[in-house]
Amino acid sequence: MKFPTPKRKIVTEATQSFTFSRRAMVVGGLQGAIGALLVGRMGWISIAENEKYQLLSESNRVNLTLIPPRRGWIVDRNGRPLANNRTDFRVDLIPQRIVDAEATVGHLAQLLSLQPDDVDRIKEELDKSAGFRPVQVADKLTYDQFAAVSVRLTDLPGVAPSQGFSRHYPAGATVGHLLGYVGAATAEDYKKRKDPLLITPGFKVGKDGLERAYDEHLTGKPGAKRVEVTARGKIVRELTTRPDTPGNPIKLTIDAGLQEYAGRRLATQSGAVVVIDCHNGDVLACASMPSFDPNSFSDGISHLEWEMLSKDDHVPLRNKVLQGLYPPGSTVKPMVALALLEAGVSPAETVSCGGAIRVGNTLFHCHKKRGHGPLNMRGAIAQSCDIYFYQMAQRIGMERIASMARRVGMGQRFDLPFPSQSYGTVPDPAWKLKKYNQKWQVYDTVNATIGQGYMLINPLQMAVMAARLATGRQLMPNFLHGAARPEPALVGVPEEHLVTIRDAMSAVVNGGGTGGAARMSIPNVLIAGKTGTAQVRRITMAERAGGVRGNAGLPFKLRDHALFQGFAPFDNPRYAIACIIEHGGHTIRNEDAPMIASDTMSYLFDPQKAMEKLVTLEKGWGGTPAERQARQMAAFRLAKAIEKGQAPPPAAAAANGSEAANATAPTASTPAASTPAASPPPPATPPADADDGDDLPAPPGPGNP
Repeated sequence: MKFPTPKRKIVTEATQSFTFSRRAMVVGGLQGAIGALLVGRMGWISIAENEKYQLLSESNRVNLTLIPPRRGWIVDRNGRPLANNRTDFRVDLIPQRIVDAEATVGHLAQLLSLQPDDVDRIKEELDKSAGFRPVQVADKLTYDQFAAVSVRLTDLPGVAPSQGFSRHYPAGATVGHLLGYVGAATAEDYKKRKDPLLITPGFKVGKDGLERAYDEHLTGKPGAKRVEVTARGKIVRELTTRPDTPGNPIKLTIDAGLQEYAGRRLATQSGAVVVIDCHNGDVLACASMPSFDPNSFSDGISHLEWEMLSKDDHVPLRNKVLQGLYPPGSTVKPMVALALLEAGVSPAETVSCGGAIRVGNTLFHCHKKRGHGPLNMRGAIAQSCDIYFYQMAQRIGMERIASMARRVGMGQRFDLPFPSQSYGTVPDPAWKLKKYNQKWQVYDTVNATIGQGYMLINPLQMAVMAARLATGRQLMPNFLHGAARPEPALVGVPEEHLVTIRDAMSAVVNGGGTGGAARMSIPNVLIAGKTGTAQVRRITMAERAGGVRGNAGLPFKLRDHALFQGFAPFDNPRYAIACIIEHGGHTIRNEDAPMIASDTMSYLFDPQKAMEKLVTLEKGWGGTPAERQARQMAAFRLAKAIEKGQAPPPAAAAANGSEAANATAPTASTPAASTPAASPPPPATPPADADDGDDLPAPPGPGNP
């Protein structure tokens, strides 16, 4: 088969010219399209997105820094500051900007003379901190220290010195649990709110107490500072500054002078004092001691101080007013008597106390071993006779007592601006069946009627109980001055019953009862109250036979709690008070609950006289709480240094000192007389008119005699 031969294409000058022109047009079209796109893009950038790129350009030239707002002040009912702001210089570290953390921290430690525990804290926080969260190095710096850091910023990347305001608490530890403290926001806070203010150096948020509850109200609006910088970040000049807007202040019902006095008057004890205005329920004082200094927490507490506070057996980190729960002991006897009156028991009816009574197969004792003899209701309250209440409580039953307990505030949940509260327990048959699936027994009633067994209360509830017994109204505790509140309801008992109870509570203090130590030295002012002793350990029959050990000879944790609740003046109640001393055991008269309550009440009627007495007493206690805590911290630091081998033990140091003295001292012909060691003081014993274990209770079950 023969294939056809293709025709040869003839290329001429005309065809070559046509082909070239066509290709040139295509290339030119493509070039024109690309040029049009470039022109369009340039136009879009320069016109439509002008503002965006202008801002980006400006941000390269201008550095915008937020200025943390000043927190609103917290003031007392008279306008006296409880928490304010203090101008200071500070230095922070921004972790994501640090090049050499070890060298930077070492340089700052040298410049600012930081303590070793501060350096340890900074390093640990740098390890744990997210890159955006600033780590505080130091605040309250002098201007010279601030300047020394500022001039070395080019050599210290990540270091952020600033001038601002720090939170300050003038009363220190006496308001620690009441106000709480502030601190840097956590990574979780930032993830929730995505607010750049939270990662601004120097900005603090409320961490506990009222600072946390009213954090949003107290936080103001941040300011801003614009500065011109070079490409390396060096400041050229300051352009504009917009000042911050301070947060809103909060006015509390607290009396600052009384709050500080109550905290100091608790002395070396572990306990709480609450004072309430009987007219409207305003809380005038709410002291829990020992406490922490909120200034230390706000500044960034050291690990050493935190360890000291955590290991203290007096638990300074717990708010005893709201989180401490205690058996109320005999302080409930006026409430029980009010339930007896409501049930129809005559106040004149007597019960003979022989020192013990058998209930079922259990023997329940009175605090007075030989008994009180015949007593009516007034005498039973004044002498805190257990046998009277054992017998009467069995007659009316626990339901009536529990109902009255709830009406006077026991076990009640109050609407308060605190994040953590414990509410106590008012037991009754329904409660025990629900909680333990057990039936209520007679011995449960006997225990509860003297404030033992399952019954628990916190100091605020005890103060509310005192206020309601004093007024007959269901007053509600309040912390905000001027807050609108509904008119309180009545407790629901006749006035003559309240008069009977008030008269009996006056006899406790002023009529030869167990609370004579609470008698006030203010002319024409009588305080009415009720003492209490809450047992925390079991007392066996063998111990009773051989003699119950006194609290002074027991370890701290095994001593009884000492309690007092009352009001003044007794015939026209104006203030109500509650005082609980953890493991106080009535061992030291002037540090016992009745006298502490009496002196605190005296401050309300004669502040000068009360302060003079306090200053005298504090000389024997080792000074103010701040002074005692400073010595405690120094001793703890020394003990830790000895433990780590960084300091010699005291005995070795004394021996070295003696050797040095012997080496330099001239030889004496006769040896100097040795100074005898000071013998410890004898343990204090409770006075005759104190509540000396007036309600040592029976154990909670029949198997424990």
